[in-house]
Amino acid sequence: MRLRTPGQLYFHSALVVIAFLLGGCSPSESNVAIGNRTGVMHYGIGGELQTLDPHIVSDTASFEVTGALFEGLVRRNAETLVAEPGVAKSWNFSDDGLKLTFKLNPQARWSNGDPITAEDFVWSWRRSLHPQMGNVSAAFMFAIKNARAFHRGEITNFEQVGVKAPDQHTLVVTLENPTPHILGMLDTPAAMPVHRATIESFGTATQRYSTWTRVPNMVNNGPFRLTDWKMYRHLKVERSDTYWDADNVALNGIIFRPVDNRTAEEKMFRAGQLHVSYFVPINKIPLYRDLPDTPYVQAPLLGSYYYLFNIDQPPVDDIRVRKALSFALDRDQIVSRVLLDIERPSASIVAAGIPGYETQVNTRFDPHEARRLLAEAGYPDGRGWPGLELVYNTDENHRRIAVAVQQMWKDVLNIEVTLSNQEWKVYLDTVDTKQFKLARMGWIATYLDPVVFLAKFTTHGGTNRTGFSDARYDQLLEQLVPAAKTREARFAYLAEAETLFMQSFALIPIYAYNGRHLVQPSVQGYYPNVLEIRNFKGMSLDASAPVWRWPEE
Repeated sequence: MRLRTPGQLYFHSALVVIAFLLGGCSPSESNVAIGNRTGVMHYGIGGELQTLDPHIVSDTASFEVTGALFEGLVRRNAETLVAEPGVAKSWNFSDDGLKLTFKLNPQARWSNGDPITAEDFVWSWRRSLHPQMGNVSAAFMFAIKNARAFHRGEITNFEQVGVKAPDQHTLVVTLENPTPHILGMLDTPAAMPVHRATIESFGTATQRYSTWTRVPNMVNNGPFRLTDWKMYRHLKVERSDTYWDADNVALNGIIFRPVDNRTAEEKMFRAGQLHVSYFVPINKIPLYRDLPDTPYVQAPLLGSYYYLFNIDQPPVDDIRVRKALSFALDRDQIVSRVLLDIERPSASIVAAGIPGYETQVNTRFDPHEARRLLAEAGYPDGRGWPGLELVYNTDENHRRIAVAVQQMWKDVLNIEVTLSNQEWKVYLDTVDTKQFKLARMGWIATYLDPVVFLAKFTTHGGTNRTGFSDARYDQLLEQLVPAAKTREARFAYLAEAETLFMQSFALIPIYAYNGRHLVQPSVQGYYPNVLEIRNFKGMSLDASAPVWRWPEE
């Protein structure tokens, strides 16, 4: 059941809300106090967004914000993770599970008032899958017949792809194989519709980073519309009056805050400037845990944190070097001493927590074997080591881990590894263009299935930045897994694929995530879940709730 904001929040003057969204506020009140009263949430997103184009985004924060601005055929309930109507008011599967027919809501509108049609989805999915779009998340749609082939340029006629619009409000999707989790895949940004006329008025259909996503230009279809975006300061949205279910959207607006410094963000929360934080500084977590009415929320998250190799670059093109670096890391020590047990040690790429699936492990902490392998690779006791740079995006936790790992490699292998932190956008460009040898990376699942971790590492995977390529692995992920007749057979193929990938040592798994946030007591409809799905449509603010303070304050 969704909690709604008190009725009086619906009747605030639009002028008050707009004035607040533009930045006007009383200096005697905190953001949270004003937000509780006006129905405007202040929400931390960690760092500046790469883009608002749903067919380009690849990071968690951008997924969250695009979920407020855009809506696909379905959206998932943040409490149950069950698919609920989005643009589609209903859907049904054929008896063989290969055809999915959606009936669109005739009340669904774009923010400029245009009706949303089935043809909008056909055009948008063609754009999302087009090779020139360079959509690294396109794989979420590969369950659709011929979607992979079109994305790779193996076919050029989009009519061969399994999506058709027989009439204005009917969309028929044909799948390669029965795919029980397809609705979860269609809730991702890759499957969200975009407004064709707007995009084409600011460039070509597949032009990346065109100006259509700027404030005066954007036309979107989600529960909120974009009103202001000042880089590194805030991104503001307000409730859209053209959204088909606007009466059931409780928040009047959201102000997303891109704060990439955990300490600064925590201070903002304590000062009443944020309703929800994106991060929590490690050193503050024990203090928050001990508070009787703590705002600290921690829950298991289906995500993996790892160090990624570019295996085409020396010295990590030598698997013995990669193994040595992996065996030299004590994950238990990293999690207990560096991270104060806020995460879970992991030696696999698939995060634990998927019902019925056992993750495959192929690494361990073994200093003796690490030294033997490095010597065998030509660097006995570190002599002759050419050096290596570890790249990570600016963040206190990433730095802590990198420093600890750097010291472990020095202690165990007697080698020097330099550290390079980069601002988020620069870092994304570095890894996307493979201008690195070793880089920090994390991956959060978008649906409950091992394939969400493994499919990205196929030879043509849009986010395979490793250089790893294996014919059997590709066959497993692209042919055998999708065609498996039983869940047991499918998981057996996935386990084989994970084992193959782990044997390549194309990355070093370090830990499995927990979600960790600070949440004001006024926030309603915020549900911790293993996929970190935030359905802003179902969130509200309790105007009667106090602003949280430290007990001694």
